Amino acid sequence: MKIDEIKELMKFFEASGIGKVKIKQDDFEIELKRSVEVPEFTPDMCPTPIPQAVTPQPINLVVNGSEAHPKKDSTINSPMVGTFYMAPSPGAKPFVSVGQTIRKGEVVGIIEAMKIMNEIEAEFDCRVLDILVADGQPVEYDMPIIEVEKL
Repeated sequence: MKIDEIKELMKFFEASGIGKVKIKQDDFEIELKRSVEVPEFTPDMCPTPIPQAVTPQPINLVVNGSEAHPKKDSTINSPMVGTFYMAPSPGAKPFVSVGQTIRKGEVVGIIEAMKIMNEIEAEFDCRVLDILVADGQPVEYDMPIIEVEKL
């Protein structure tokens, strides 16, 4: 191997992020090795999660002012992690639709969590501006699901 080829190999080695390379060609041999190697993954490198006891919590509808859309008044957020459903059963009429006025206590959707169907109720009179989540879509805790305008 010529000096220029060795220099080119060193530049490639440095840019590649490879930890070690060894080349043998006839009677020529070269080995490139980084001074700081990335340790190999071992199971003891991962901390063991501590199991947490799950305590039942009452379902509360979380309503936050929406700063992302100044023309919107509020959002109805998911009170838990689960799957959002717009209707009580497949093929049934949705609980709410865009433009509909709903009263306090009316069901706006269902979130299935751990095989339990949890009805989500409006905490105040409002009008539905937009439904942000598709039927059957997974939702996270505090994720906006419906944009509303308080009445």
